[in-house]
Amino acid sequence: MPKPQGAEARGHGTIKSPAGGSAQDHRDRRLERLISRLPARLRDMVTKLRDPSQRWQRLAVSLLLMLGGLLAFLPILGLWMLPLGLLLLIEDVPALRRTLDAILDWIEKHHPEWIYGKNQ
Repeated sequence: MPKPQGAEARGHGTIKSPAGGSAQDHRDRRLERLISRLPARLRDMVTKLRDPSQRWQRLAVSLLLMLGGLLAFLPILGLWMLPLGLLLLIEDVPALRRTLDAILDWIEKHHPEWIYGKNQ
């Protein structure tokens, strides 16, 4: 029997998103739109870290960001680092993917311009 393709092969199931396709595809499309709106240097770094082959680097960066968030009393470091580290960690922890979906749903509802631009 051949191995399943697509979302099933990645272990994400076949939950359908509102626009059709899998929930993973819908999540990826929204994340890519958000990432595309970042400044060029940050966009390149985030795109590189999201590459599946960069798993260990992504884990290290996410842990360092969360640690930096806990040291918010120091100059440059701040609480902004904690959620950013958690968002990077979500890529590798399947139990947290629903949290990412909830975050993306909130952004889409309250700040659609962050995903779709000013035209929406």
